[in-house]
Amino acid sequence: MTARVRLARVGYAVAVLVLLLAAWELVKLVVPERGVSIGDQRILPRTGDAALPHVWSVVTVLGERDGAGTVGATLVRTAGFTLGLALLALVLGTAVGVALAVVMQRFAWVERGLFPYIVVSQTVPLIALAPLVAGWGGKIVIAGEPWRPWMSIAVIASYLAFFPVAVGMLRGLQAPPKASVELLYSYSAGWWDTLVHLRFPAAVPHLLPALRLAAAASVIGAVVAEISTGTAGGIGRQIIVFSQQATGNAARLYAAVLAAALLGVVITAVVGLAELALRRYNRPAGAARPAGGGR
Repeated sequence: MTARVRLARVGYAVAVLVLLLAAWELVKLVVPERGVSIGDQRILPRTGDAALPHVWSVVTVLGERDGAGTVGATLVRTAGFTLGLALLALVLGTAVGVALAVVMQRFAWVERGLFPYIVVSQTVPLIALAPLVAGWGGKIVIAGEPWRPWMSIAVIASYLAFFPVAVGMLRGLQAPPKASVELLYSYSAGWWDTLVHLRFPAAVPHLLPALRLAAAASVIGAVVAEISTGTAGGIGRQIIVFSQQATGNAARLYAAVLAAALLGVVITAVVGLAELALRRYNRPAGAARPAGGGR
């Protein structure tokens, strides 16, 4: 990717952000504070400060006092806690997803029997699963150490993260043309050699988009798990705290929600580093190498 393309992407992202903020303020300006209703049905939301603060109110609230520090410091601390759990969940989910994909590619009967259940697993509401995982974890002791609440959050978030990785990796492992597989077999390459030298490289273009989805899912899972289990220290719990304080001005609540959204941007940037490391493989199976790309 050239520097001009990267700059254009950044410019588009900034332009979209500016448009969203402008639309936010336009809604505040045009829509009445009580919203718009037809009969008993509200069709446009309230726009008072208690429901929709100004953009600058959300920014300036970061400097307000919150306990021993400021609101901004609180959000940085809690977001960092959640980010660590989301990254751990992404690693766990990726490991599980890749392992399942390899097994399903190796044994067709495993794919036929297991894949439908992997799909169905994502229909279980996370808010219902979280208390179960927390309850089961409370009975587990690992190497003499009791189960910690943050472990439940990591497991719950990885439950969301493994699915796109498993699906994307499986499709990638199945991507190499039959002729390429037969060519390696003709050189006496076994299943493991074919997996490492052909299927894994061919799976990279499928894996990277799946990792971006898994990264976003891990953040969502971590935030929802923090709220569902009542675990303190993360941005999910902080959203609940600020929502209880949002009686006359919801600026703190919006700041916390935006901080949670920014976690998705941060963890996606981490996945972007993986893309840079794997860029030599990031092309569809059978695609021609760029000129001068070497072997």
